[in-house]
This record gives sequence, structure tokens and C-alpha cells, in this order.
Amino acid sequence: MAASGGYRNGTHKGNTKVDRLGSLGSATKSSSLKSKPSPASPAASGLRRNSTGSVGGAKDDAGVPGRVRVAVRLRPRNAEELVADADFADCVELQPELKRLKLRKNNWDTDTYEFDEVLTEFASQKRVYEVVAKPVVESVLDGYNGTVMAYGQTGTGKTYTLGRLGEEDTAARGIMVRALEDIFAEISPETDSVSVSYLQLYMETIQDLLDPTNDNISIVEDPKTGDVSLPGATLVEIRDQQSFVEMLRLGEAHRFAANTKLNTESSRSHAILMVHVKRSVKGRDSTLSSENGNSSLMVKTFKPPVVRKGKLVVVDLAGSERIDKSGSEGHTLEEAKSINLSLSALGKCINALAENSAHVPVRDSKLTRLLRDSFGGTARTSLVVTIGPSPRHRGETSSTIMFGQRAMKVENMLKIKEEFDYKSLSRRLEIQLDKLIMEHERQQKVFDDEVERIAVEAQNRISETERNYADALEKERLKYQEDYMQSIKKLEEQWVMNQRKHGSERTTSGLKDDNFDKELNGAVPVASAAEKTAELKKLLQNEASLRAAAEEEINNLKSQVVQWKRLEAAGNAEILKLRKMLEDEAQRREKLEEEITILQSQLFQLSFEADETRRQLDRGGSGKVLGDLDSFMSQIRHSHLSDSGNGDKASMAKLFEQVGLQKILSLLEAEDADVRIHAVKVVANLAAEETNQKKIVEVGGLSSLLMLLRDSEDETIQRVAAGAIANLAMNETNQELIMSQGGISLLSITATHAEDPQTLRMVAGAIANLCGNDKLQIKLRGEGGIKALLGMVRCGHPDVLAQVARGIANFAKCESRASSQGTKNGRSLLIEDGALPWIVQNANNEASPIRRHIELALCHLAQHEVNAKDMISGGALWELVRISRDCSREDIRTLANRTLNSSPTFQSELRRLRI
Repeated sequence: MAASGGYRNGTHKGNTKVDRLGSLGSATKSSSLKSKPSPASPAASGLRRNSTGSVGGAKDDAGVPGRVRVAVRLRPRNAEELVADADFADCVELQPELKRLKLRKNNWDTDTYEFDEVLTEFASQKRVYEVVAKPVVESVLDGYNGTVMAYGQTGTGKTYTLGRLGEEDTAARGIMVRALEDIFAEISPETDSVSVSYLQLYMETIQDLLDPTNDNISIVEDPKTGDVSLPGATLVEIRDQQSFVEMLRLGEAHRFAANTKLNTESSRSHAILMVHVKRSVKGRDSTLSSENGNSSLMVKTFKPPVVRKGKLVVVDLAGSERIDKSGSEGHTLEEAKSINLSLSALGKCINALAENSAHVPVRDSKLTRLLRDSFGGTARTSLVVTIGPSPRHRGETSSTIMFGQRAMKVENMLKIKEEFDYKSLSRRLEIQLDKLIMEHERQQKVFDDEVERIAVEAQNRISETERNYADALEKERLKYQEDYMQSIKKLEEQWVMNQRKHGSERTTSGLKDDNFDKELNGAVPVASAAEKTAELKKLLQNEASLRAAAEEEINNLKSQVVQWKRLEAAGNAEILKLRKMLEDEAQRREKLEEEITILQSQLFQLSFEADETRRQLDRGGSGKVLGDLDSFMSQIRHSHLSDSGNGDKASMAKLFEQVGLQKILSLLEAEDADVRIHAVKVVANLAAEETNQKKIVEVGGLSSLLMLLRDSEDETIQRVAAGAIANLAMNETNQELIMSQGGISLLSITATHAEDPQTLRMVAGAIANLCGNDKLQIKLRGEGGIKALLGMVRCGHPDVLAQVARGIANFAKCESRASSQGTKNGRSLLIEDGALPWIVQNANNEASPIRRHIELALCHLAQHEVNAKDMISGGALWELVRISRDCSREDIRTLANRTLNSSPTFQSELRRLRI
């Protein structure tokens, strides 16, 4: 498609690429009645599938679960074709109502093909999005992976279909912009997130379009699940549509393009947009109800909420082209070769999947590795093939159509991506813990107030009873004393009256004569004495009755005193009971505080398990040494108990933030051996995550670990320190720092003195990681790294031998690469250090990891001709022959065959041996 000036994604450039659908032109279409039958529905295959379950709501229109949907889109004639092909009819005829396309073979004959959708040159961008991409976007929002890809000849409208920004005309927006509009319309900003990466595959190197300095991103595959990830790519969290459009504009400015005869700005790279959507699944949390007295408390279980992670991959493939038509030359020619090779590898993979072949060559190109999940994997895939109407390009149009036909036979097994959101659970547990603490403090305050009120009330009642008793007793005493005094006074008055009366009678009787005196003395005194006696008896009886009444009153008072004493004893018993209740409540409070401590420990345990799960899912790689989380939890618990003693009620998470990385590193030099062990285990755990490695190195953590390796005699510290160094050695920059600080010498010394297999495994893993650096080969060998690896085989433990074999394989691979690039001559350093006999001896080891690494090492050693004679004399040739015939892995078997066939020395020896 040639044009002198145009716009790409709505932005004017000097050398512009018109990868948009040109002006609509009229063309006469004719076809014969010959047609091909539509491709049959592909048979279900169990190969290369992670799941055999069906996916609700993810079925295509034809009723085949997970089949790749293919739509064909015709570009209208551009200005050049309107002039050059004015006398010729279009080479294709579309029948959109029948979903058919007819390809003209000549003036009389046509071939007919059926697709899932047939889009004419008049189809709008909105129609293309709804047919091709919208079902995939809906599946991504439901938690599935999805892929939308455009394939076709250069200049047929791939970039226009996928990446048009539509800033001048919103109706011209492409699939990328419309897909993000739908995603933002469906998600919740509070609970959901959208992250985007924008990459290009240029000359078999993956480059970051958002960070041009990041121009060699490696692909990481999970050996268990086969999932592919790009941990080195920039991942930007997007909040709104405008920021996404700005990001697309920035990425397009960094994409490679060139001027060819077919397109003024032809894309020279494959553009890949990755959109990661994380959505929370509502209504999946369960609750537990518990009642305490009259209050009911709803407590959520520890089951974490469920999140769904979908990934949308939009691939704008570079256009296939023929060199004679595009006129590419020089560097542009090399770019065209790389593009055609990657597209050819993609075609081979689709052919193998369509034919249910036992082997799919996904490793032939980085493009096929990146699209591993899109074809034959777990993603819902839609492919739009773009074609042009010009009869001059009928061959390219036919090739594009056949590519789409084969892709329709590929069937994927869709698989939902669900996992637990431990971080959300952690935040929820923190809130629940704060609520429980507040509720406990409130109830404790209410209880203390109630106990204080009861105690005050009891004391008041006792005081009032004592006062009433004392008042009543005093009143009775005064009453009886008053009655007693009155009685005494009456008796005295009566006695005086009786004395006076008796004296007067005596005086009167003395004046009478003697006879009369005798008579009176004989009768009257007797009568008066009897009356007096009777009166005294009466008084005595009254006094006795009064005394009996007083005694009875005293007895009543005594009984009242006894009753008050009993009430006082009951009050004392009630006070003792209240004191016992206070003690029981104090015990329950202590128990509740212990439960709170356990909850805090469980909270942090869940937090660390979440971080470990995320690292395993995101990193997807092996070889990293896992730390001992239990040790870190012990340290955290110890710190928490210390703070609790001082009254600090800070949460466990806040305590960890207060410790800080610098504080943890300072504990590596502590005098207490247990403190050093805990600290180095924490550093090893932190080093297992790539995001922490740079911080650890910047604050001197690597130097501290090497110091521990040099000075400590504790084998536990040496083992964990070596594991942390192995984690840091996964990074190329850290590898050079380890070597510059004498790390390989320290690791070699540690390997010489260590006896524990786990310590040797850690040391061997660290050296194996260093063996994979091309720049450090000579220095690593000079400081005894290879001899240290070979010395550790004395242990005989399978894990140690596997790490030794991995290190030898990495070293041999780097040597093979250096030899092929011409930067190394002479025999292999492994052979010079005597590694060949051990390699040959373990080439057929029963342990699969050891055998696989040794087989790779032999193949890499054999690729350099100068090693051939030593390998023949050492018996390695027989192992190479065995590997080429019996190896279970086809890639290693193929490498061994290619190595044997390309070596003249090996060929001569095989002919001599008649093999």
C-alpha cells in the first residue's frame, strides 16, 4: 500500500505508515461456481491441555468449546491499486451473509472458504470489535485468558484494526482502545485492578515499548504448568481510559517501522499488548455466628476471598512480505527475514496443532513461545486475517486465507484463573482484631464499673446496718436504765412512807394505858405486819416481772445482734464472692489476651503465605532457595511479647514495618548466635523475591552475607547465608558483585569444609547460578569454582548432584556460545579441570534432573570440535550416541544428532567403529 502522506493512530509523522483501511473503492467481483467444502470441526485432543472441564459461557457459535475463532477482513483498494488495477477485478469475492469467501483462481474457477465471520471493506471498526474481540474481552472479565491477533500481508490493515487510537474520529478506534473501554466499564475501581504491558518482538529480542532501555527481556516458563511470563517487562497499573491511550501513543512512538514498496511505514516488529485484569468474586465469603449472653457477635471465618485473574493479549503481527515485492535490502532485508522466520514458525505450530501432532515446535521462535497459551493452551483466542483485493498479490492472499483455515482447526481448553486473596483477608483480619480489642476493652470497662458499683452499694448497706444496730442498742440501754432508776426511786419513796407510818403508830400507842397497850400490842402490830409483808411481796413480784421483761428485752436485743452479725457475715461472703468473680474475670482477660496474640500470629502467617504464593505464581521459576518462614515468625512473636510487656498494643504488621531492612541487617553482626540465625533466615526470605534483591544489595546485605560465610563457624548460618547468596545470584548484576567481592572463593572454602547435604546443596546452587554468566567464566574457574563443584560430588546426595550437574551444564552452555561467537579457543575448561569422567559416569543417572543436565552438558561440549578427541578417549562418544537414540526429551535428542552429524572427528570415529 503506497501513499505519500498519512496518519498512524491519528498522529502525523514524516515517514508515515498507512496501515489503515484506505478510501472505499468500487470493484467488480465475479466468481465461478467451484468451491471447497468448509473445514471439519476439529477432533478433541488431550495433548497440551491443563484442564478437561468445560467453561460456562465460553463456547463459540459453532458449539465447539474453546475452538479458535477466525474472521477475515477485506481492505478496500488504495489509491495506487485504483490506478494500477483499474482493468482487473478483485481476486476475492465476499459473501458475508453465508460467511463465505471466494478466491479467484482464474477467470473461470474459484475456491470457496468458510470462516466464523466475513467482514467486507464496508465493515465499521465497531462491527469488527463486536464480532472479533468482544467475546474474548467478556471471557477475560470472567477470569479466563484471552488472545486477539491480526495476521496478514503487510499493508492490509492489521495495525488499523487493532491499534488505531481514533483521536480525530472516535468511530475509527481500534480493538485495543475499545477493549479497555469495556473493561473499565465493568470493573470496580475499589476492588479491581487493571495492569498493562506493551512489548515488541524485534529480530528475536523482546523489547519494552514503555521503557526503550529494557531491550532484552527474557521469557520464563513454569516447569510444572508450562505458563509463560515476562518478569522483566514494565507493568503499569491503569486507572482510566485517557492514561491508557497516552501509554499506547508512547509505545507506538518507540516501535520499529520502515519504508518499503508495499507500505510507506511497514511495522518491522510484532507488537504485543498484555492486559492483566484482577477482579474480586463477591458472595463467596462465609460467616460464623457465636452468641455470648444476650449479645450476638458475627465473626468471619479465615477463608480468604476469591479473586479472578484474566489476561488479555492483543498481538499485532508484522506483515508477511516477499522480498522481490517489498524491495527490502540491507538491514531492512534482515528484518524481513526475521519476520518471515517467526511467522513461519507460528504456521508450523498451528499446522501441528491442527493435525493433532505429538510434537509442536513451540521453541523454534520466541513468538511461538509467547503465544503458547493462545494456540492449544487455555486461552480463548480470536484471529482476524486481513487481506487485500489486488490480483497482483493473490499468492499472499491465498497464503493468509489458508493460515486462517488451519487456525480454525485448533482447539483450546479454557481454564478459569482463580486464587485466594490473602492480602484482603489480612486487612480484614486486622480490622476484625481491632474491633475485638475495642469490644473487649468496652466490656471490661463495663464489668469494672459494675463491680465497683456493687462493692460501694454493699459497703453502704453494711455501714447503714451497723449504724442502725448501734442506735437501737443505745436506745434500749437508755430505756432500761431509765426504767431501772424510776423503779429504784419508787421503792425508796415507798420505804420512806412505810418508815414514817410505822413511827407515828408507835407514838400514838405509847400514850394509852397499859391494858390498852397490851391489847394493841397483841393485835394491831400483827395486822400491820401482815399488810406490810403482803405489800412487800407484791412489790417484789412486780420487780421480778419487770426484771423478767428486761431480761426478755435483753434476749431480744441479743438475738437482733446475732441476726446483724449473720447479715454482716453474709455481706462478707458476698464481698468474697465478688472478689472471686474479679479474679475469674482477670483470668479470662489474660486468656483473651493470649487468644489475641495467637490471632496476630495467624494473621502474619497468612500474610507471609500470601507473599510466598504470589512469588511462586509470578516468578514461575525454579532454582531459588526458599527461606525458613517459621524462624521469622518466631522472631516476630518474640518481639511482640517484648512489646506487650511494655503495654504496646501495635499490630504485628506495624511491628514488622518498624523493624526495617537496615535493622535486620544490623542483627547479622549480633553477638547472640540465635539472633544471627534468625536474622540471616529473614534476609534469605527477603532475597527470594526479586523486588527486594536490589534493596538488600544497596544497603550492604551482600557484603554482610559474605562476611558471615567467611567468619561464622555455625553450619546453619553458613547454609542459610549460602541460600541467600544463591537467590541474589539469579541477577546478572549481583553475579558480578559476588565475584568482585571474592564470593566464589568463600563458597569454595565453605564447600570444602561442609558435610551437611543441605549446606552443600545451597553452595552448589549459588555456584551453578554464577556458572551461567558468560563474562565470569575465566575468573570463576581461576578462583576454584569448577573444582569446588566437582568436590561436592563426594556427598552423593541426589539434590547436591543435581545442582552440580546444573552448574556444569550452565558452564558448558556458555563455553559453547563463546566458541560459536569466536571469543574462545582451545579445549573446554571443564575438561582441563577433570570434569569429563564424572560427566560420562553420570550421563545415564537414574535421577531425571541429574541426567537431563548432564546430557545437555555433553551436547554443548561436543559442539566445539577441539573437544572431540578428549570426549572420544573419555568414552563420551558412546553416551552421545545413546542420547541421540534413547533420550526422552526430543530437543536434547535432536541436539545430539545434529552435533554428531556436524563433527568430522565424531563421524570418522563412528565410521571406524562401524556405527
